[in-house]
Amino acid sequence: MSRRSKKAAPVSGAARPTVTVCRGCCCGTAAKIPRLDHEAQLADLRTSLAGVAMVRRVDCLDACERANVIVIQPSAEGRQAGGRPVWLGQVNDPGAAADITAWVTHGGPGLADPPDILDLYTFSPSHELDD
Repeated sequence: MSRRSKKAAPVSGAARPTVTVCRGCCCGTAAKIPRLDHEAQLADLRTSLAGVAMVRRVDCLDACERANVIVIQPSAEGRQAGGRPVWLGQVNDPGAAADITAWVTHGGPGLADPPDILDLYTFSPSHELDD
C-alpha cells in the first residue's frame, strides 16, 4: 500500500475505486457469522460510497476461512500512483465498514493511507482479482 497524502476520491465511472463484497457460501451468511446483519452491511457500504466507488457483490472470493471478505481495488489514478488491491478479511464489525468507507472516500489504495486499524484485517490471498 502506498503511503500518500490524502486527496479527494475521483467521482466518475471507471476512475472510481471498486469495493468487492463477498456474499457467497460463507461470507454473508448467518450460519458462518451469526451476529452481523450482512445485508445491512452491504447496503451501508453502497449508500456511504454512492458516487465515490463502485460497490459490487460477488458470490465467492475463495477465502472462506476469512469471512466476511472485502477487496478494495484502486481507482485508475490510485493504480498509477502505485496502489494495488487490498484484501480485508473478518470484516464483521460495523466499525470496520466505517473505516473502509472513510478510506475509500479519501481515495483508497495509492491515494490515501488506510486507517491503521485496517492492518488487523489485511491479508494476502492465494489468488488475485482480475482488474
